[in-house]
Amino acid sequence: MSTTIVEKLKKEIASLESEAMKEEIGIVTAVGDGIAEIDGLKGAKMMEMVSFETADGKSLKDALDESGELFGLVLNLEEDSVKVVVLGNAAAIREGMRVKSTGRLLSIPVGEAIVGRVVNPLGEPIDGLGAVKTDAEMPIERVAYGVMDRSSVNEPIHTGIKAIDSMIPIGRGQRELIIGDRGTGKTTIAIDTIINQKYEPEDKRPICIYVAIGQKRSKTASLMAKLEAAGAMKYTTIVATSASEASPLLFIAPFAGAAIGEYFMQKGRDVLVVFDDLSKHAVAYRQLSLLLRRPPGREAYPGDIFYLHSRLLERSAKLSKELGGGSLTALPIIETQEGDISAYIPTNVISITDGQIFLEGDLFNKGVRPAINVGNSVSRVGSSAQTKAMKKVSGKIKLELAQFRELEAFMQFSSDLDADTKARIDNGRKYVELLKQDQNAPVPFFKQAIAIYAANNGIFEGTTPEKVRDIETGFLSFVERSDKSVFDQLEKGRELTDEIVAKIDALIKGFKEANSQFYGQ
Repeated sequence: MSTTIVEKLKKEIASLESEAMKEEIGIVTAVGDGIAEIDGLKGAKMMEMVSFETADGKSLKDALDESGELFGLVLNLEEDSVKVVVLGNAAAIREGMRVKSTGRLLSIPVGEAIVGRVVNPLGEPIDGLGAVKTDAEMPIERVAYGVMDRSSVNEPIHTGIKAIDSMIPIGRGQRELIIGDRGTGKTTIAIDTIINQKYEPEDKRPICIYVAIGQKRSKTASLMAKLEAAGAMKYTTIVATSASEASPLLFIAPFAGAAIGEYFMQKGRDVLVVFDDLSKHAVAYRQLSLLLRRPPGREAYPGDIFYLHSRLLERSAKLSKELGGGSLTALPIIETQEGDISAYIPTNVISITDGQIFLEGDLFNKGVRPAINVGNSVSRVGSSAQTKAMKKVSGKIKLELAQFRELEAFMQFSSDLDADTKARIDNGRKYVELLKQDQNAPVPFFKQAIAIYAANNGIFEGTTPEKVRDIETGFLSFVERSDKSVFDQLEKGRELTDEIVAKIDALIKGFKEANSQFYGQ
């Protein structure tokens, strides 16, 4: 046989094989607990989407009169079969059904219109406001950007929470963990951070994405109402899953949030993503893995649970100027039991992130809210993610609180203490009061900087800790009435210049003279 005929036959076989691959069909051999085992699909890829059909070739859309196709996600590639998790109503799947390979990795439709909407992890709207107009698709999973594609984190994400912005600053492109027991205010910190972005100039304002993983629908609706009331929903997307939904949807939810964020990051925009919470995500993945017969490890979690969360959080980045300079900041939330941060999932996520904000139940019960334990909290980006104004005023507050924490144990013996120790404890209590804040009432950074500067420069001298919050509110109102240009200059310049410092010093003196009722024992 001539060489040309052999080559021709090889080409024909190759083209037939590629056609077969395009139309690759498998058969469901077993189904249960949302997992389908499929024979065939020899060319299936990990994380590929497959489409279920009825035995006579009709799609489930026609056969069951459902609103859309039913997809599965390939998660186990075995010697003779593949195991697929069903993304939707698994009760519709029967043995003998045909499964068609789509050749596409699981992706989510994205576009500018997704901002302001509530969607499920597949990108489908669930807020009753009609279809979302999308212009692209982003893969749910992708390799994170390499070191050479990134630049240093040096711009702040202002949370509007004085304790965080002054002592545990978060930078654009950072991963900062919010960790604490149930009911200590973790979600409140994340929501306040989203609300606070309304104070940022429009060209600097990040797109915010809140991922609710296995939350009650009523809680998600309540958060949406808070964001709408604060005017924050116009730059926020909510990716929502409820506790009643199948574990595969809970598993892909944070990846969907990251994929939406990457769409905007690649356009040079800043993005803030909240994962609330990764403890529930780990439980969903454990459930999925046990159903897929993957061997359990510590606390029955699969061995790759660390890899799962690391490849999710590694996608946070501040891109280089060559790639547009966009950023993706992640605020993962982890729930602890009885403050135990040495459990498996908390230690995993602590080691992946760039710092943590630790919320303590005892502080919360004492009325210190937000209940941030400043001793256990840290930001590994530090002051490089602060404005010059905040950097200048935050040094003293850290020192005063550190000294107060050391002396706090002696507070019950205050009658036996010397005058200097009493004064230090009293000063520390005033700073604790200054850092207290109401729920959903974030403070713009320029007001924070002025309040902390005033505290460092004697505005609370001669008063009691109980009057601190009234003095702070009164002083900020006094500045707005007397010389609003101080706010404007600080907001634009982000620096405490000698001119601004002189103005604030004069305003502190004027306020103390005009409000003698706050001073004197």
